Amino acid sequence: MTDATGKRLSGSAPGIHLSQRGHEQAAQLAERIRPAAPSALYASPLERCIETAQPIAAACRLEIRPMADLREVEYGQWTGRSIAQLIRTSLWKRVHQNPSSVRFPGGEALPEVQRRSVQALEAIAARHPRGVVAAVTHADVIRLVLAHYAGVHLDLYHRIVISPASVSVVALGDGIPRILRLNDTGTLADLRIRRSPRSGSNDGRGTPSNGREPRGNRPERAH
Repeated sequence: MTDATGKRLSGSAPGIHLSQRGHEQAAQLAERIRPAAPSALYASPLERCIETAQPIAAACRLEIRPMADLREVEYGQWTGRSIAQLIRTSLWKRVHQNPSSVRFPGGEALPEVQRRSVQALEAIAARHPRGVVAAVTHADVIRLVLAHYAGVHLDLYHRIVISPASVSVVALGDGIPRILRLNDTGTLADLRIRRSPRSGSNDGRGTPSNGREPRGNRPERAH
């Protein structure tokens, strides 16, 4: 989690760091991952992912290997913009109704992001055919990868929720991908629904996650 989470679409903007809460989540994540004894650790090169990976590297005595194809979605001209502004655009509606057809202005199309991130993970799996490997990336990237391995059409990927510092696990070693964990936070706090103090109703909205967790699925979120 960063100070921009849920407020702005950080995307590939440099200089976005974990908040205090984000550092706490990263430390807790490292303790959860340590018993799995990963043999390698990869991460998106963006600062917030490297900072999330650092406690894992320390706990597991691993070197962080930055991997460009694990980077966040390139949102182009949307990068850094307020989510409150973006939700009023017609393109925002298309992103949620038919995301497979959308290219962010000056940025990537989601099928491209899905393809490069899946290829990155399969390249990692080929390098490490045995054991466990950790990869730290972003919520939308994780959702797109999980949609691919679950056989879910990209237009339905918004149905997958990824919370900050959650763990999702895919077994790729025996030729048939298997999803072993999805959005595992080690707590049921994700299920708490936060309600608007005015209306008393769920005020969650679907978004390109940017590490944002839809409020109606809380606890946050990613990745």
